[in-house]
Amino acid sequence: MSLTPEQVVAAQKANLETLFGLTTKAFEGVEKLVELNVTASKAALGEAAAHTQAVLSVKDAQELLALQASLFQPLAEKTAAYSRHLYDIAQGTGGEFTKAFEAKAADAQKAFAGIVDNAAKNAPAGSESAVAVMKSAVTAANNAFESVQKAVKQATEVAESNFNTLAANALNATKTAAPAGKKR
Repeated sequence: MSLTPEQVVAAQKANLETLFGLTTKAFEGVEKLVELNVTASKAALGEAAAHTQAVLSVKDAQELLALQASLFQPLAEKTAAYSRHLYDIAQGTGGEFTKAFEAKAADAQKAFAGIVDNAAKNAPAGSESAVAVMKSAVTAANNAFESVQKAVKQATEVAESNFNTLAANALNATKTAAPAGKKR
């Protein structure tokens, strides 16, 4: 099976479209990340100014300790929210890359299967067993690839679940620690 110039041009065009699409998605991810960081920086600056004003209005050490203790829970909640948003941006951008990779891999598998089928049709008489071995090898490779994809998806789901659990536990720990700090 030989490729015609039209097929080569069509393949190159499809590859360029994929490249430009992924580049656009990458820039969108960076744009979201910059927006998140600018928003977080503005909020942190405003909170620092408010905290400074509150510290300057403190009259004794007990009031200062109470003020400091009251800042821990909101800080932990904001940090958890920032981390979650950052994770969502990374996961969304990575998901776009994964979709594109899976689509290209599926196209490549189909094209290779077509080449194998074409070779099998044009194989000389008596080579049926060799063709069967080749088809079996291609099927095994496709099955292995699908198994790897499933394993990666499962690992990603486990990692996301662990991240969510860790974030929830950290947030709960700060909620229980903040009231304990106020009692002193």
